[in-house]
Amino acid sequence: MFIKSIKKKKKLSFFILFCIGTILTLGYFFLEKKIYTETAALFLFVLAILQVFGLQYFLKNQLKNDVKLENFKLRIDELQESLKQAEKFADHKSIYLSNMSYEIRIPLSTVLGMLDMLKQTELNPDQQAQVEIAEHSSMHLLQLVNMVIDNAEVEQEPVKLNLETVDLEADLTKLFKVFEYQMLDKGLDFKYEFLSEEKEKFFVLADSTRIQQVLINLINNAIKFTHLGEVSIIVDQTVGIDETQIVTFYIKDTGVGMREQEVKRILANSELDYDTSMMRDYRGGGIGLSISNELVKLMGGDLKLETKENEGSTVYFSLPLKKTLSIKADLLKDKPVFENKYKVLVAEDNKTNQKVIEFLLERQGAICSFAKNGVEALDMYKNLDFNMVFMDIYMPDMDGYQATRHIKQTDKYSKEHTPIIAVSASAFDEDIENAKKAGIDDFLAKPIEVSKLRALLIKYSSTNASA
Repeated sequence: MFIKSIKKKKKLSFFILFCIGTILTLGYFFLEKKIYTETAALFLFVLAILQVFGLQYFLKNQLKNDVKLENFKLRIDELQESLKQAEKFADHKSIYLSNMSYEIRIPLSTVLGMLDMLKQTELNPDQQAQVEIAEHSSMHLLQLVNMVIDNAEVEQEPVKLNLETVDLEADLTKLFKVFEYQMLDKGLDFKYEFLSEEKEKFFVLADSTRIQQVLINLINNAIKFTHLGEVSIIVDQTVGIDETQIVTFYIKDTGVGMREQEVKRILANSELDYDTSMMRDYRGGGIGLSISNELVKLMGGDLKLETKENEGSTVYFSLPLKKTLSIKADLLKDKPVFENKYKVLVAEDNKTNQKVIEFLLERQGAICSFAKNGVEALDMYKNLDFNMVFMDIYMPDMDGYQATRHIKQTDKYSKEHTPIIAVSASAFDEDIENAKKAGIDDFLAKPIEVSKLRALLIKYSSTNASA
């Protein structure tokens, strides 16, 4: 329409020039007495009629274009309003997911902490098995919560990789063990193996969280679509090129499989078009496949799906990961971090969570003192000596952000620079960013993982010692 309008304006310009040229020519001939007055008047009359019709045509089209333009403006306003509503809905969805995650993580953190405490007591073999089943079931629930939240984050905003030194076999073994009871409950055989030709143990630089997110999506789908037979996982680390390790992950199942057109739609990031009859039979089926595909691409790989209807599927992808120096596993994993008593202030309003974190810290040789809100934490910090502070973010009277700011303004902090660690079930990017702005040194998500807790204690106690 825009191009047509330009062409019409050009035609109008040529027509006006033609009229001006004609009038000047007639005037010249009239002055030179080469034409009679009656002839000149006739030419001018005809020209005037042509101008009237020409102007009517162009004005009519201009009016038509103005109406179209007004309609376009109204349509743009409608679309902008629809976009605002969609963004508002997305914000509500994000807030809902955040709240849901937070509400689930808090009691789940307590359950896992209590189970860990129970494991330290004298249990008979049957009781040990029961506790282990409860622990792995709780971990499975935590995985599902993380999967929903992580997938939503990938859909809403660009993903940034967080590369760290990773022991893939150790990390993924813990992950796969969580699925063992899920397979047992469904009556499926489950096996996993790591293939490697390296004699010495080596680590790789990778984003372990994103790799596990992909595997959780794929394994959950394999379980949902498989009723008889088995699900198997192979992690192939046999291919190494110079300083790069090519790690290939295979997830195989003997499930219902998919049709070729379904595979193309999913990998083309259109899983919403997935067969609705299949979705009714397998609630949640296919969820996360296209997200996994995007994550694998982001990590430098390519996800492939080979499937045959009613016979099963194999999903696999390869990632080029940089090797680090050969490092032996930590043999002192269960040894307490501190031999001399290490004083820790814990700001936590939930009494059950207080017991959990006290148990975890005391196992590492720390002595805990508790504050039920930010006001108490600030007062205790001013009057007692502590080597480290664990600060819950959301507390009554004064939250963890405010308490941290007040602590950092004290003369005592300016001399000692006591490490302050945020502890919260709300471990979203926004929370972590707000913690940094408040001056918090690090972030520990609930449920608390012992390995991460130990790493933080070692990191900040050694920093203090060197200082």
